Amino acid sequence: MLFEIGRHIRQERKKRKLTQAQLAGLLGMSRSTISQIEKGTVQEIGVRKLIRILEIIDLELRIRPAGLPPTLDELREEADLL
Repeated sequence: MLFEIGRHIRQERKKRKLTQAQLAGLLGMSRSTISQIEKGTVQEIGVRKLIRILEIIDLELRIRPAGLPPTLDELREEADLL
């Protein structure tokens, strides 16, 4: 799950033409932390930090029941990532 969140963060950061260093500066984090988040290898990240990152790049975290097939909108969003 963290890998997928990181992938979305990276895509949106690039869409906004922000470097990892610029995003890190806006958040008061290190560039290496942003890199680890985007790769899904960060050891630990607080929910507040994650929400702040998502706010900066205009994303939101959605919660849905596990095991349900993806919605048509989710499939479209996934296709846009490819």
